[in-house]
Amino acid sequence: MSHRKFRAPRHGSLGFLPRKRCARHRGKVKSFPKDDKSKPCHLTAFMGHKAGMSHIMREVDRVGSRSHKKDIVEAVTIIETPPMIAVGVVGYIETPRGLRSFKTVFAQHISDECKRRFYKNWYRCKKKAHMRTAQKWSDEDGKKSIESDFAKIAKYCTVVRVLCHTQPKLFKLKEKKANLMEVQINGGETADKVEYARALLEKPITVSDLFSQNEMIDVIGVTRGHGYKGVTYRWGTKKLPRKTHKGLRKVACIGAWHPSRVCFSVPRAGQFGYHHRTEVNKKVYRVGVKGDQKSASTPFDLTDKAITPMGGFHHYGLINEDFLMVKGCVVGPRKRVLTLRKSLLTHTKRVALEKINLKFIDTASKWGHGRFQTDGEKKAFQGPLKKDREAME
Repeated sequence: MSHRKFRAPRHGSLGFLPRKRCARHRGKVKSFPKDDKSKPCHLTAFMGHKAGMSHIMREVDRVGSRSHKKDIVEAVTIIETPPMIAVGVVGYIETPRGLRSFKTVFAQHISDECKRRFYKNWYRCKKKAHMRTAQKWSDEDGKKSIESDFAKIAKYCTVVRVLCHTQPKLFKLKEKKANLMEVQINGGETADKVEYARALLEKPITVSDLFSQNEMIDVIGVTRGHGYKGVTYRWGTKKLPRKTHKGLRKVACIGAWHPSRVCFSVPRAGQFGYHHRTEVNKKVYRVGVKGDQKSASTPFDLTDKAITPMGGFHHYGLINEDFLMVKGCVVGPRKRVLTLRKSLLTHTKRVALEKINLKFIDTASKWGHGRFQTDGEKKAFQGPLKKDREAME
């Protein structure tokens, strides 16, 4: 005779507890890549906004694979990444309890977009943030103290980070408040890092300075929020039989009599989504440049077309700045700010080292069943419309 099964793998991972709403909207870099002093100074992270998804066709270059020299279609995500502005330098010293910030030096000029981040209510505030910072750079005593701070960072600090902020005016979104983050400088001695950071102050930093095609990167962000959800949706637990009293989308037994409390590992209803997540090993398929009208062209598809699909990315709009095209999906809804970090690993696998040979990038409309790749292609197929004929008359 058969018997019922009393054991089964648990539903849902306990590695992501607590499943609660993230405290910050921007993805936080919790660890930067390991520093290698033999390499030249370079930045290790950047910020962008998720615009939408498309698909590409490419030829696989993987000897021994069944797909070798065959064309495959893959989903890609477009992340718009206008230049960021460096506005400060932070030095960290090592203590028995970890890193501690030692000195912070701000730039002379800080834009209102960045200053908005320091206030809860911009139109009511006195807008006096960092007024004395600007004065410091203009008088002799202030200049001496700034030089002294830079000298102390070079002498005592082991980690140097640059304060960088995004430029909301370039994104064409509703937000006016810049996102501010610290980006670690890796490579070279501490004195070299300080000189490198000083040279970056008040200057734009482009995404092409950090990332290149075929590179593996990590994407850090906050997932799409779904609000308060029940235990079946949130944890994927089994539904109870149809005739169950007081509902069937529940957990039948939430624990023994003793200990007389509900254990943390028991699935419960609560917040689902809007969690902080880090996705590793996303391959960069293309680094786009602002103003390139052939950013979606390939050696096999010579049509002059930009990366923005017909009708724009829905609920986002047009890509007018630099962008990154990465393989697969990334966390969060469109317009969500994402932090892009250099990979923590030294990649040796063939998948990571494979050279990407794009043949086709889809720019058909994402609003419906897009048939045309460009506006010219659509007009050539449909012929002159009534409004076009009226305009000619």
